Amino acid sequence: MNRYFITLQYDGTSYHGWQVQPNGHSVQAALQNALSTLLRTPCEVVGAGRTDAGVHASKMVAHLDLADDIDCMQVAYRLNRILPHDISVLDIRQVDSDMHARFSAVERTYHYYIHTRKDPFVRHYSCYVPYQLDFEIMNEAGQILTTYQDFGAFCKSHTDVKTTLCKVTEARWERLDTHRYRLIITANRFLRNMVRAVVGTLIDVGRGRIKMDEFRDIIESGKRTKAGESMPAHALFLHDVKY
Repeated sequence: MNRYFITLQYDGTSYHGWQVQPNGHSVQAALQNALSTLLRTPCEVVGAGRTDAGVHASKMVAHLDLADDIDCMQVAYRLNRILPHDISVLDIRQVDSDMHARFSAVERTYHYYIHTRKDPFVRHYSCYVPYQLDFEIMNEAGQILTTYQDFGAFCKSHTDVKTTLCKVTEARWERLDTHRYRLIITANRFLRNMVRAVVGTLIDVGRGRIKMDEFRDIIESGKRTKAGESMPAHALFLHDVKY
């Protein structure tokens, strides 16, 4: 059996997330259907993670097992001709059979985009936050995240997650222009809804609604009800996956 890594990107606007859904349109299903049509055999892929409904990916990795050898460049080219316009395959390559798209990943990076001035040209991929924000103190709070391991306070309630432990190595805001910013956050793994909950809480810090000692208390409480609101999905991108 040959194992292949497929690197792709997608606009998640029209999808109910990455994972196959019984009653929803998913990116995983669209990719599997295209592969099955092209290779004339049932195909199943395993992704590096599960992006939620409406979340995008600048880089997602999935693995595919096939009995036969394939011409990776040719399959990628033909796959892009039949995939929907909002999904693009960047690369296909053969990897060792013990490489796993999800479990072999050592680091994932997400970007969350906001704009502080009404802007009709970025609204589809950025969240409008019409408040005065202190990004310096927001970055101080982001640095605090790297000193903790339990992020239950930012995990969606009533999920079947076995552990809420993560290792966040970076969480910082970067200015893109006069009114556009993005949060860059990197960890070995992320909990469901974690990034959007972190963003909502950091924005409350930037607005002065949460003090730094209160921010620490929120993390240490492990309670989702104490953290900030979950921000909209359309401004979140899975940016990179490292192996």
